Amino acid sequence: MKIVHYPHPALRHVAKPLTAIDAEVRRYARQMLDLMYAAKGLGLAAPQVALPYQLLVLNYTGDPTRKEDECVAINPVLVEKKGGTQDGQEGCLSFPDLYQNVKRAKTVVVRAYDLEGQLFEVTASDLAARLWQHEIDHLHGILYIDKMGLLGKRAAKPFLEEFEARYRKAQQRGEIPSDD
Repeated sequence: MKIVHYPHPALRHVAKPLTAIDAEVRRYARQMLDLMYAAKGLGLAAPQVALPYQLLVLNYTGDPTRKEDECVAINPVLVEKKGGTQDGQEGCLSFPDLYQNVKRAKTVVVRAYDLEGQLFEVTASDLAARLWQHEIDHLHGILYIDKMGLLGKRAAKPFLEEFEARYRKAQQRGEIPSDD
C-alpha cells in the first residue's frame, strides 16, 4: 500500500460504501494510519491509497504516540455545516509540498461507523472540521484543488503541471500502470 499522487485516477473515483467490517478492513485502516504517520499527515482517505471504499483515518495531532486521538471512520457522512466559514491553508498527502488557502465550514457534524460497526457522531470545529471536510471530499472524488480560489488555482498551476509531468514519466517507465 502506498499513497498515490495527483493526477492518479483513483483520486477522482467516488468511493463505495463498505457493507462489512472484517479483518481486511481493519488491516487497511492500520496500514493507512501507518502511512499517514510516515508521511507526517493528519488524515488519509482510502482513495488516496487506491482503495475504492468509504474509509478514512484521522489524528488531529498527527502524533503516532497519541492513539487516543486516532479515528477510523467508515461510510462517513457530513450531516451539518454551521458556524460560518473559515479560510485557511491546506495541504494534501497526494499533493506533496502544495499548500493553498481553502474556504471550509467552521464547524461540522459527521456521522460514521467505527471498526466495531458502532455508529458515532462527532462535532468538530476549526482544524478538525477542515480535516473532516477534506477527507470526506476525497471519498467523493473531490480534491482540495477544486476548492481553491482563483488566486490559489493560479499559484498552484505550476505545481500541478509538475505533478502531471512526473506521473506521465513514471507511466512511460512502467512504474505506474496506464490510466486504462
